[in-house]
Amino acid sequence: MSGPSTPRGGGPVGPYRPVVRAGDWVVTSGQIGAVAGPDGAPRLVEGGTEAQLRQALANVSSVLAQEGATLADVVKTTVFLVDMSEYAFVNGIWVDTWPEPRPARSAIGVASLPIGARVEVEAWAYAPLA
Repeated sequence: MSGPSTPRGGGPVGPYRPVVRAGDWVVTSGQIGAVAGPDGAPRLVEGGTEAQLRQALANVSSVLAQEGATLADVVKTTVFLVDMSEYAFVNGIWVDTWPEPRPARSAIGVASLPIGARVEVEAWAYAPLA
């Protein structure tokens, strides 16, 4: 694994950084519902899409914090779903995570995700440097 690790999710599953600051913007790489396993490598949480989405959002929050941003700073997200029939289910968790006004969002159906994940979330946050 390369790059900084995410405290909850272990390190990235590829050669990329989990979060990048570009001026006042903080951009996360896609986060899956993984935690660090005993060897430090990411492993998916148990509990299917719900548990994975909640963990992915916690991982987004964690990597944003590395650059001084929070979920409240997020203005755009992209959700990748292996099963688009879970779209409405994802919306319920989204409402629990973000009060109004919620960030803009795209949802994309994909054939598969790294390490067998069911869902992946990336986020763009606007967090001006003080």
